[in-house]
Amino acid sequence: MAPSDFFQKLTSRYLWLNLAGMLALIVALCVAAQLLMGVYTHHGESIALPDVRNHSYESAVTVLEDLGMETQVTDTGYVKTLPPGTILEMLPAPGTMVKSGRIVYLTVNAESTPTLALPDIIDNSSLREARAKLISMGFKVGEPQYVFGERDWVYGVLVNGHNVTAGQRISIEATLTIQVGNGQRDAADSVFMTDAPPQEFYEEEIIDGSGAEGGAGAEAETDAFEVVE
Repeated sequence: MAPSDFFQKLTSRYLWLNLAGMLALIVALCVAAQLLMGVYTHHGESIALPDVRNHSYESAVTVLEDLGMETQVTDTGYVKTLPPGTILEMLPAPGTMVKSGRIVYLTVNAESTPTLALPDIIDNSSLREARAKLISMGFKVGEPQYVFGERDWVYGVLVNGHNVTAGQRISIEATLTIQVGNGQRDAADSVFMTDAPPQEFYEEEIIDGSGAEGGAGAEAETDAFEVVE
Protein backbone atom coordinates (compact mmCIF):
# COMPACT_ATOMS: atom_id res chain seq x y z
CA MET A 1 0.00 0.00 0.00
CA ALA A 2 1.37 3.39 -1.00
CA PRO A 3 1.91 5.93 1.73
CA SER A 4 -0.54 8.27 0.09
CA ASP A 5 -3.28 5.64 0.23
CA PHE A 6 -2.60 4.97 3.94
CA PHE A 7 -2.89 8.62 4.91
CA GLN A 8 -5.98 8.94 2.77
CA LYS A 9 -7.71 6.12 4.68
CA LEU A 10 -6.44 7.46 8.00
CA THR A 11 -8.10 10.76 7.36
CA SER A 12 -11.24 9.15 5.99
CA ARG A 13 -14.48 10.34 7.51
CA TYR A 14 -15.85 6.78 7.53
CA LEU A 15 -13.02 5.58 9.77
CA TRP A 16 -13.50 8.33 12.30
CA LEU A 17 -17.26 7.79 12.39
CA ASN A 18 -16.69 4.11 13.18
CA LEU A 19 -14.27 4.96 15.96
CA ALA A 20 -16.68 7.51 17.41
CA GLY A 21 -19.49 4.95 17.32
CA MET A 22 -17.40 2.34 19.12
CA LEU A 23 -16.42 4.87 21.79
CA ALA A 24 -20.04 5.88 22.29
CA LEU A 25 -21.04 2.23 22.64
CA ILE A 26 -18.38 1.64 25.28
CA VAL A 27 -19.50 4.69 27.26
CA ALA A 28 -23.14 3.57 27.03
CA LEU A 29 -22.27 0.11 28.30
CA CYS A 30 -20.37 1.53 31.27
CA VAL A 31 -23.26 3.82 32.22
CA ALA A 32 -25.77 0.98 31.91
CA ALA A 33 -23.61 -1.26 34.11
CA GLN A 34 -23.44 1.43 36.78
CA LEU A 35 -27.22 1.90 36.71
CA LEU A 36 -27.91 -1.82 36.88
CA MET A 37 -25.43 -2.25 39.75
CA GLY A 38 -27.13 0.54 41.65
CA VAL A 39 -30.54 -1.06 41.19
CA TYR A 40 -29.26 -4.51 42.18
CA THR A 41 -27.53 -3.31 45.35
CA HIS A 42 -30.11 -0.59 46.15
CA HIS A 43 -27.26 1.92 46.04
CA GLY A 44 -27.93 4.90 48.28
CA GLU A 45 -31.13 3.36 49.66
CA SER A 46 -31.34 2.60 53.39
CA ILE A 47 -34.14 2.04 55.89
CA ALA A 48 -34.09 2.30 59.68
CA LEU A 49 -35.31 -0.99 61.12
CA PRO A 50 -38.38 -0.57 63.33
CA ASP A 51 -38.45 -2.15 66.78
CA VAL A 52 -40.68 -5.24 66.54
CA ARG A 53 -39.68 -6.70 69.89
CA ASN A 54 -42.63 -7.63 72.10
CA HIS A 55 -44.78 -7.81 68.97
CA SER A 56 -46.47 -11.03 67.94
CA TYR A 57 -44.66 -13.00 65.27
CA GLU A 58 -47.38 -12.33 62.67
CA SER A 59 -47.36 -8.58 63.37
CA ALA A 60 -43.57 -8.36 63.20
CA VAL A 61 -43.39 -10.20 59.88
CA THR A 62 -46.07 -7.93 58.38
CA VAL A 63 -44.26 -4.75 59.46
CA LEU A 64 -40.87 -5.91 58.17
CA GLU A 65 -42.11 -7.32 54.88
CA ASP A 66 -44.01 -4.10 54.14
CA LEU A 67 -40.61 -2.38 54.27
CA GLY A 68 -39.15 -4.88 51.83
CA MET A 69 -37.32 -6.96 54.44
CA GLU A 70 -37.15 -10.72 54.74
CA THR A 71 -37.52 -12.51 58.09
CA GLN A 72 -36.10 -15.72 59.49
CA VAL A 73 -36.61 -17.32 62.93
CA THR A 74 -33.24 -18.53 64.18
CA ASP A 75 -33.82 -19.17 67.89
CA THR A 76 -36.38 -19.48 70.67
CA GLY A 77 -36.32 -18.26 74.26
CA TYR A 78 -38.68 -18.33 77.18
CA VAL A 79 -40.17 -15.44 79.12
CA LYS A 80 -42.99 -16.59 81.38
CA THR A 81 -44.76 -13.22 81.36
CA LEU A 82 -44.99 -12.97 77.56
CA PRO A 83 -47.37 -14.86 75.24
CA PRO A 84 -45.98 -17.64 73.04
CA GLY A 85 -44.70 -16.40 69.69
CA THR A 86 -43.70 -12.96 70.98
CA ILE A 87 -40.55 -11.52 69.42
CA LEU A 88 -37.80 -11.44 72.06
CA GLU A 89 -34.81 -10.29 70.01
CA MET A 90 -34.02 -9.15 66.47
CA LEU A 91 -30.81 -8.87 64.48
CA PRO A 92 -29.83 -6.32 63.17
CA ALA A 93 -30.88 -4.27 66.17
CA PRO A 94 -33.75 -1.78 65.99
CA GLY A 95 -32.77 1.51 64.38
CA THR A 96 -30.01 -0.02 62.24
CA MET A 97 -29.87 1.46 58.72
CA VAL A 98 -30.19 -1.39 56.23
CA LYS A 99 -31.02 -1.82 52.56
CA SER A 100 -34.27 -3.23 51.31
CA GLY A 101 -34.18 -7.01 50.99
CA ARG A 102 -32.07 -7.50 54.12
CA ILE A 103 -32.81 -10.61 56.20
CA VAL A 104 -33.88 -9.82 59.78
CA TYR A 105 -33.22 -12.70 62.21
CA LEU A 106 -35.82 -13.14 64.94
CA THR A 107 -35.88 -14.88 68.34
CA VAL A 108 -39.39 -15.85 69.45
CA ASN A 109 -40.89 -16.86 72.78
CA ALA A 110 -41.34 -20.63 73.07
CA GLU A 111 -44.86 -22.04 73.06
CA SER A 112 -44.15 -24.42 75.96
CA THR A 113 -41.95 -24.33 79.03
CA PRO A 114 -38.46 -25.56 78.13
CA THR A 115 -37.06 -28.61 79.92
CA LEU A 116 -33.54 -29.64 80.84
CA ALA A 117 -32.05 -33.07 81.47
CA LEU A 118 -30.89 -33.61 85.05
CA PRO A 119 -27.11 -34.14 85.09
CA ASP A 120 -25.43 -37.05 86.87
CA ILE A 121 -25.00 -35.48 90.31
CA ILE A 122 -26.71 -38.04 92.55
CA ASP A 123 -24.17 -39.96 94.64
CA ASN A 124 -21.54 -38.38 92.42
CA SER A 125 -20.87 -34.89 93.82
CA SER A 126 -20.92 -32.61 96.82
CA LEU A 127 -23.67 -30.10 97.52
CA ARG A 128 -21.50 -27.21 96.34
CA GLU A 129 -20.61 -28.91 93.07
CA ALA A 130 -24.21 -29.96 92.43
CA ARG A 131 -25.64 -26.48 93.08
CA ALA A 132 -23.07 -24.79 90.85
CA LYS A 133 -23.72 -27.22 88.00
CA LEU A 134 -27.50 -27.01 88.20
CA ILE A 135 -27.61 -23.22 88.42
CA SER A 136 -25.19 -22.84 85.50
CA MET A 137 -27.49 -25.03 83.40
CA GLY A 138 -30.52 -22.87 84.22
CA PHE A 139 -32.23 -24.91 86.94
CA LYS A 140 -33.88 -23.36 89.99
CA VAL A 141 -32.41 -24.78 93.20
CA GLY A 142 -34.10 -24.46 96.58
CA GLU A 143 -32.91 -25.15 100.10
CA PRO A 144 -31.33 -28.61 100.56
CA GLN A 145 -32.99 -31.42 102.49
CA TYR A 146 -30.71 -33.15 104.96
CA VAL A 147 -30.80 -36.93 105.24
CA PHE A 148 -28.75 -39.49 107.12
CA GLY A 149 -25.36 -39.81 105.45
CA GLU A 150 -21.95 -38.32 104.84
CA ARG A 151 -21.87 -34.55 105.31
CA ASP A 152 -22.80 -32.51 102.18
CA TRP A 153 -22.78 -35.55 99.90
CA VAL A 154 -25.64 -35.62 97.37
CA TYR A 155 -27.94 -38.62 97.86
CA GLY A 156 -30.94 -37.58 95.77
CA VAL A 157 -32.93 -34.82 94.05
CA LEU A 158 -36.61 -34.03 94.61
CA VAL A 159 -39.05 -32.18 92.36
CA ASN A 160 -42.46 -31.48 93.89
CA GLY A 161 -41.69 -34.11 96.52
CA HIS A 162 -40.84 -36.83 93.99
CA ASN A 163 -37.42 -38.33 93.38
CA VAL A 164 -35.91 -37.75 89.93
CA THR A 165 -33.00 -39.49 88.26
CA ALA A 166 -30.12 -38.46 86.01
CA GLY A 167 -31.23 -37.85 82.44
CA GLN A 168 -34.84 -37.13 83.35
CA ARG A 169 -36.13 -33.92 81.72
CA ILE A 170 -37.38 -31.29 84.17
CA SER A 171 -39.12 -27.97 83.54
CA ILE A 172 -36.91 -24.93 84.10
CA GLU A 173 -39.77 -23.50 86.17
CA ALA A 174 -39.57 -26.37 88.69
CA THR A 175 -37.56 -25.94 91.91
CA LEU A 176 -35.09 -28.71 92.69
CA THR A 177 -34.47 -29.89 96.24
CA ILE A 178 -31.11 -31.55 96.75
CA GLN A 179 -30.96 -34.28 99.39
CA VAL A 180 -27.60 -34.14 101.17
CA GLY A 181 -26.00 -35.97 104.04
CA ASN A 182 -26.31 -34.50 107.53
CA GLY A 183 -22.89 -35.69 108.67
CA GLN A 184 -24.11 -38.47 110.96
CA ARG A 185 -22.28 -41.03 108.87
CA ASP A 186 -18.56 -40.81 108.25
CA ALA A 187 -17.09 -41.41 104.80
CA ALA A 188 -14.88 -44.11 106.31
CA ASP A 189 -17.84 -46.03 107.65
CA SER A 190 -18.27 -49.40 105.98
CA VAL A 191 -20.36 -52.48 106.45
CA PHE A 192 -18.16 -55.59 106.80
CA MET A 193 -19.45 -59.01 105.83
CA THR A 194 -17.84 -62.27 107.03
CA ASP A 195 -18.08 -65.85 105.81
CA ALA A 196 -19.22 -67.06 109.24
CA PRO A 197 -22.90 -68.07 109.40
CA PRO A 198 -25.23 -66.18 111.72
CA GLN A 199 -25.68 -67.11 115.35
CA GLU A 200 -29.05 -68.67 114.59
CA PHE A 201 -27.28 -71.19 112.37
CA TYR A 202 -25.04 -72.27 115.22
CA GLU A 203 -27.91 -72.51 117.64
CA GLU A 204 -29.91 -74.64 115.23
CA GLU A 205 -26.92 -76.87 114.57
CA ILE A 206 -26.31 -77.28 118.25
CA ILE A 207 -29.94 -78.16 118.83
CA ASP A 208 -29.94 -80.62 115.95
CA GLY A 209 -26.65 -82.17 117.10
CA SER A 210 -27.80 -82.59 120.66
CA GLY A 211 -30.82 -84.46 119.46
CA ALA A 212 -29.02 -86.87 117.16
CA GLU A 213 -25.26 -86.74 117.31
CA GLY A 214 -25.33 -85.93 121.02
CA GLY A 215 -27.15 -89.22 121.74
CA ALA A 216 -24.64 -91.21 119.70
CA GLY A 217 -21.81 -89.57 121.57
CA ALA A 218 -23.30 -90.42 124.93
CA GLU A 219 -23.69 -94.01 123.88
CA ALA A 220 -20.08 -94.14 122.70
CA GLU A 221 -18.87 -92.75 126.00
CA THR A 222 -20.84 -95.48 127.84
CA ASP A 223 -19.28 -98.17 125.68
CA ALA A 224 -15.85 -96.83 126.35
CA PHE A 225 -16.49 -96.79 130.09
CA GLU A 226 -17.65 -100.38 130.01
CA VAL A 227 -14.51 -101.47 128.12
CA VAL A 228 -12.33 -99.88 130.72
CA GLU A 229 -14.10 -101.75 133.39
